[in-house]
Amino acid sequence: KESGFDDADSPDGTVEVRVPLMQGRVDVKLERVELGLAKARLVIREAIRNKDKRPPLTDRDYVPVGPVYRNAYAFHRSYLEMEKLFKVYVYEEGEPPVFHDGPCRSIYSSEGRFIFAMEMENRMRTRDPELAHVFFLPFSVVKMVKMIYEPNSHDMEPLRRTLSDYIDVLSTKYPYWNRSLGADHFMLSCHDWGPYVSSADGHLFSNSIRVLCNANTSEGFNPSKDVSLPEINLRTDIVDNQVGGPSASRRPILAFFAGGDHGPVRPLLLRHWKGKDADVQVSEYLPRGVSYINVMRRSKFCLCPSGYEVASPRVVEAIYLECVPVVIGDDYVLPFSDVLNWPAFSVRVAVADIPNLKTILAAVSPRQYIRMQRRVRTVRRHFMVNGPPRRFDVFHMILHSIWLRRLNVRLHGQD
Repeated sequence: KESGFDDADSPDGTVEVRVPLMQGRVDVKLERVELGLAKARLVIREAIRNKDKRPPLTDRDYVPVGPVYRNAYAFHRSYLEMEKLFKVYVYEEGEPPVFHDGPCRSIYSSEGRFIFAMEMENRMRTRDPELAHVFFLPFSVVKMVKMIYEPNSHDMEPLRRTLSDYIDVLSTKYPYWNRSLGADHFMLSCHDWGPYVSSADGHLFSNSIRVLCNANTSEGFNPSKDVSLPEINLRTDIVDNQVGGPSASRRPILAFFAGGDHGPVRPLLLRHWKGKDADVQVSEYLPRGVSYINVMRRSKFCLCPSGYEVASPRVVEAIYLECVPVVIGDDYVLPFSDVLNWPAFSVRVAVADIPNLKTILAAVSPRQYIRMQRRVRTVRRHFMVNGPPRRFDVFHMILHSIWLRRLNVRLHGQD
């Protein structure tokens, strides 16, 4: 069951972990941490039940309202509770570049940007593990692949061994991993191999919060405890020139895709639509001198088929450029879908419906499209990469997703 804000029973204790009593004594600090979380659960549940009876909360920066949210009032209340309470402990063990480092200008930039921002975070980071609600394992799978993996060997065991050894060090030095069996710990990876590397430790795979770009339910991604990480392809530190686009009347192309022919979905898309329809412009590569970003800005819908894995950076690219994203794939859990109401501002197309793509998109009326595009503009703030991070941006939305999963875990002593 996915965590979300349209169910009065969620967030709820879907996972219970019994904590052995330390030398026969109650862990008072842990009890205090859990009491704070219990109070937050009550406040959020009350907000879920009373969403239609309360006016929007006041906020100096932004007030979530409207259909882009599954429950705007409950999300805002939860976000404010997170800001007030949530504390993250970042393990200091491990040497860069495999630990405490990551890529910041590539298709994997979500991984490096979060690690870097978490290292710099002051408000929600604690240096005292006794006060922490969650513990961050600051390794980078991208850097592991670069530094440890032997190219073309197809042998990922050295990566898994590195992670297994790291957890052994932490679990020997600190009590926190063993007391929860990893349930209040999280990892983050945007590399395709992230899910496989996480299987190096059974508790990490099954209990921990795994924040993954490769959010594939057919490969063990569990929406009730794992977090879908947006894949953001940043080539520079300046995002502003990748943001914004014209209104619907200045977008003559119905749908657009350009990209490599790989993975299980794209060959089908290219076979059905490549070079066959002026309204649905699908190709592998654009002609020399044609700007990819400019064509997206001239398109009403931007097609986002899965590649080798389910995630695609085109989803965020489309949102940045105010092009309504069309997600093509069957097993992908979209980012922040516990908060965001994706059908309000995007189109989901099953792989089997690729031949019907034009019919599906042409059925969206001009008035409906204008509404969807306006909503894309609204949700864009939740995918923005800022330095330093700003409230409600992608860094804080990732933290909020982790916060919700932590609310689903209750740690307590044995009876």
